[in-house]
Amino acid sequence: MVLSKEQHEELEETRAHQYPTHRATVSALEEILYKPLPVLDRGFVRVIDYMGDDTAIVQSARVSYGKGTKHIQKDQGLINYLMRHWHTTPFEMCEIKYHIKLPIFIARQWIRHRTANVNEYSARYSILGKEFYIPAPEHLAAQSVQNNQGRGDQLNPEEAHKVMKILREDAERVYQHYEEMMNLNEQGDILDPERSGLARELARMNLTLNYYTEWYWKIDLHNLFHFLRLRADHHAQYEIRAYADVMLETVKRWVPLAYEAFVEYRQQGGQLSQTALRVVRSFIQGQPVTRTQSGMSLREWKELESILGIILEEKTDKTVA
Repeated sequence: MVLSKEQHEELEETRAHQYPTHRATVSALEEILYKPLPVLDRGFVRVIDYMGDDTAIVQSARVSYGKGTKHIQKDQGLINYLMRHWHTTPFEMCEIKYHIKLPIFIARQWIRHRTANVNEYSARYSILGKEFYIPAPEHLAAQSVQNNQGRGDQLNPEEAHKVMKILREDAERVYQHYEEMMNLNEQGDILDPERSGLARELARMNLTLNYYTEWYWKIDLHNLFHFLRLRADHHAQYEIRAYADVMLETVKRWVPLAYEAFVEYRQQGGQLSQTALRVVRSFIQGQPVTRTQSGMSLREWKELESILGIILEEKTDKTVA
């Protein structure tokens, strides 16, 4: 992550301001408020503002005044209950606003989560900076033969070097053409006063998807948890997972009780279908169970084995023998 001198000065000036308030604040989150947390090679996540804390969730559930019970154990128990039974509204009482700098191709994937308020940097109005994402060699992999939207084996060093060279050269070249079409030099000054240059809204279409964009992203805690459950998962694309992991740490600072409930019941928990639950019950009772008898697809069966951490048919075969 690279911040200019002006950005550093702006950041320090913003953090220097103090605002007296009667609303709930969270000291752990205040410590990193406005600070850019590095992601990938040039990206970042920073918390701009937030509303509510763990107590706001409890207050909403009880529709109470003040600090509710003021007993952490009771609050944790209630929050666990709400999370366990999929009560969503109390978690919607908390909101958080992020400033995020990310590659365009990740932004286009990210925007599919349509439950946030988003305002993106406008390349129609402003000139996009010369910053683009180049993956580290260990994150360059071949197309998976089993998953059409995933990665397979890591590229060997020679192939990885070639790919990185192509990515860098292409990104450099298109930005040079981007400036040329707008009649600008590298400093952003007009090259030829007699020529107006191409409109910014048209010139931007030549840029590659690894160029960085920025946006403000505001979301309530319930929908943020949904985003993190999908994007902080090991199946998610590495680049968006890198952002989700950093955001998950900000949530841990912000609402530690809700964070623990999320990890327990969502991120590290599992959900079973009616058929899968029937298989598990039969397995516990020592009754023979095979995938064919269960009526589950091979993929469903493998997912169930992954959740349970065992090989179901092998265990059953031993029981039958």
